[in-house]
Amino acid sequence: MVPHFPGADPRERASIKRDDSTGTPSVPRPRSRTRSQGRQTVVAACCLVLSLSAGALAAVPSAQADPPDPAKKKKELDAQIGKSKAELAEASDQLGSAVAAYSSADAKLKVVQTKYAAAQGRLAAAKAADVVAAGKLAQAERALRTAESDVQAGLQEIAAKRALAGRAVRSAYQQQNSLVGLSIALQGASPTEVATGLQVQRNVFGIQSNAIDNLNNAQAQLASKQAKVAAAEKSAEAARAEAARTVKEVTELTKQVAADRAEAQAVTTEKQVLYKRAEREKNSEQSEYNALLAERTRVEQVLIARARAEKAAAARRKAAREKAERDKARREKRPPRPVPDDPEDGGGRLSNPINTYITSPFGMRFHPILHRWKLHDGTDFGAGCGTPIRAAASGRVTDKYYNGGYGNRLFISHGVIGGSSITTVYNHLSRYQARVGERVTRGEIIGYVGTTGYSTGCHLHFMVYQDGRVVNPMKWL
Repeated sequence: MVPHFPGADPRERASIKRDDSTGTPSVPRPRSRTRSQGRQTVVAACCLVLSLSAGALAAVPSAQADPPDPAKKKKELDAQIGKSKAELAEASDQLGSAVAAYSSADAKLKVVQTKYAAAQGRLAAAKAADVVAAGKLAQAERALRTAESDVQAGLQEIAAKRALAGRAVRSAYQQQNSLVGLSIALQGASPTEVATGLQVQRNVFGIQSNAIDNLNNAQAQLASKQAKVAAAEKSAEAARAEAARTVKEVTELTKQVAADRAEAQAVTTEKQVLYKRAEREKNSEQSEYNALLAERTRVEQVLIARARAEKAAAARRKAAREKAERDKARREKRPPRPVPDDPEDGGGRLSNPINTYITSPFGMRFHPILHRWKLHDGTDFGAGCGTPIRAAASGRVTDKYYNGGYGNRLFISHGVIGGSSITTVYNHLSRYQARVGERVTRGEIIGYVGTTGYSTGCHLHFMVYQDGRVVNPMKWL
C-alpha cells in the first residue's frame, strides 16, 4: 500500500501568506525571474540588510571643508533603491512592504543627516566669518579712535603754535618794527649802531618765519589726520555691516541646525519602529520558508516511496509479459521477442498544462532578505484566475489538499515514463475539477488557476517529480 500524504486534511489550514518558492541549500545559479500578470511590484530599497543603524548623527564638518550636498546624496540613494527594486521579488507582500518602508526611512534619514551636517558646516563657517568680522570691526574702531586722538592732538598743536607765532610777532613789534633801519639812518646813528639794529631786525623776522612755518606744517598734518579719520570711519561702518550680517546668518543657521536635528531624531525614531516591524516580518518569512522546506521534504519522502512501489510494480508487470512471451515463443517454436516497458503516453513527454507564457522558471535564486539561496521548485505560468488547467499526461489523481505555502494542490501520478516514475503537481488552484482516485487523460481539465497560499498573483506553479525528486519541468515539456 502506497501511503498518502500525512496532514493533507483540508481542515488543516495554515495562515495564507504569499510566495511561490521553497528552498534548499544547493550550488547557486544566476537568478532569472519574472512575475505573473497582476503581481504587485514590491517597492525596495538600497541595501536591504535589516541592520539598525540609528546611531549618532553625522559629525560636524570643519568650517573650511565643503559641506555635503543633500541633493546629490538623495540622488545616489534613489539610484541604489532603483537598482535593488527587483531583488524583492522573492519576498512576500508583507515583508516587501515592511522592508521597503524601513529602507525608505533609512534613505530619508541619510538625506536628513546630510542636510543636518551641511547646515552645521555652514553654521561653523558663519561663526568663523563672524569672528573675522568682529576682529575687523575691533581693528577698525581702534584705528578710528587713534585717528580721532591724532586729530585732537593736532588741533592742540596748532593752537599752541598759533599762540607761539602770535607772541613772536608781538615781541618783534614791541622791540622793533620793520622801519628800524630807516629810522636809524635818519637819526644819524653810527654805522655800528646801524649794523646792530639790522641784526636785531633779522633775528625778529627769523623767529616770525619759524613760527609761521611750524604753524603751516601742523595744519597740513591736521588735514592728513582728518582724512585718516574719514577713512577709518568708512572702514568701521563697513565692518559693522559685515558683523551684523554674520550675526544674522549665525542666528538663522542655528535655528536651521536645531530644526534639522529635530527632524533627524524624528526620522531615527520612525526608522527604529519600521525596523522592528520589518524584523517581525522577516521572522515570519523565515517561518514560512522553513514550513515550505518541511512540506517539500515530506512530499519527496512520500513520492520516493511511491516511485519505488510504481517501478517495482512496473518491473513485475514486465516480468509477467516476458514470461508470457517466452511461453508463447516456446509453443510457436520461435525465439522470444523483446518485451517493451509499460506503454508510454505521448512518447515520454508531457504537455503544457496551460497554453500561456512563463513568468518564472525553475532554478536557484538568492533571497535578498533571508540571505540564502532558495530553489524555485517549479515553472510559473501566468494566467488569469479561473483559467482552465489541463493534465500534462494521462494518469491517476493521487492527492489534493491545501497548504499554506502552495495553496490548493493537486497531484497526478503518471506511472513510469522512460524508466522514471513521474508525478506532476499543480499549485495555487482556485478550485478543483478532478477527484482523488480518478483516472484522467492528457489534456483533460483538472482545475482552475488561482492565487491561493503564498502567492502574489494569479498563476499556475507547475512542478514535476522524477523518482520522487523535484526536477525542472521544462526537461519533460
